[in-house]
This record gives sequence, C-alpha cells and structure tokens, in this order.
Amino acid sequence: MGRRLDNGNRVNREIYARFCERLWVKPPRPTHPYIKVSGQWKYLYRAVDRDGDTVGFLLTAKRDLAAARRFLERAINLHDVPEKITIDKSGANTAAIESVKADACVDILMRQNKYLNNIVEQDHRAIKRITRPMLGFKSFWSARIIIAGIETMHMIRKGQLGCPEGQTMSAAQQFYSLAA
Repeated sequence: MGRRLDNGNRVNREIYARFCERLWVKPPRPTHPYIKVSGQWKYLYRAVDRDGDTVGFLLTAKRDLAAARRFLERAINLHDVPEKITIDKSGANTAAIESVKADACVDILMRQNKYLNNIVEQDHRAIKRITRPMLGFKSFWSARIIIAGIETMHMIRKGQLGCPEGQTMSAAQQFYSLAA
C-alpha cells in the first residue's frame, strides 16, 4: 500500500524512502581530524591531557604503527611518560603503545572506550572548524606549517602559554611574545 502525503497523493513506499533518504539523512563526518593534502587524506595525530591542554600534534601521510609510535615518542619526549592513555579502537595506536611499553619497560594503563575519548574528540572541533573551509592544502609541507600555526593559536586561546607570575596577557600579547 502507498502512504498518503499532505497533498493527498499516494506514493510508493520505496519512492518515499528514497525521497526521505536524499533530504534528511546526511553522511556522517569523520570524528578524527583528517586533512586533505593534494587531493589525498592525511591523518592529524593529536593528544590532549585530562585538563584539555594540547600535549602534541603530528601530521602524517599514513595512520600506521610507525606514525603512531613516532607521535607517541615525540609526546613522551615533550612531557613525561603518562600513567594512563585513552585511545580509540585504532590498531596502530594500540600496537604503538604496546611497543613503547615493551621497549621502555614502563607500565602505561591503556583504555579503549569511545566515551572516554570525548575530550580529544571535542578538541578536534576547533581544528576542523578552521581547516574545513580551506578545502585542503597543495603540499604536505605547507599543511604542516599552517596546522602548526593553527594549533599554536588554539593553545594560546586555551591559555596554555606560560605567563610570568601575577601577570595576565591577552592572546595578542602572548602571540607577540612568541616572536620576541
């Protein structure tokens, strides 16, 4: 049987379903920050601590074990070895953490839960909001440089840049202090 629409016409269910599918259902956007470079998608690794401060970021051509390990080692070199790491279900991230744990003989609690990873997912939003209208980059080098600038400005906006004790600085003053 057909379904009656507002104007009284009978429409086949299949046609109605196709109509609703075209109008209302939108394809899901990726939750991970993929960046388009020269027409190809590249992966942006990002790490955020429990306070929402950016720990590190790295733009890579592939999302594999070597890239995940390189990012993890870089984040550990900039900061200390973490007690806990919350990640998504990526096999590359899991393998990288396991290999770092084995090589460095450290005990890192690894949690894989999509709901515990919300701090990182929400922090991606600011980066995606800026890069989405750019429609991609022409070269990997320029993408790395611009992403580093975007991440730096995002860190300044979050108040991560250290100020002298008892002194407050505006975002513009913090930015200019980087150049000095």
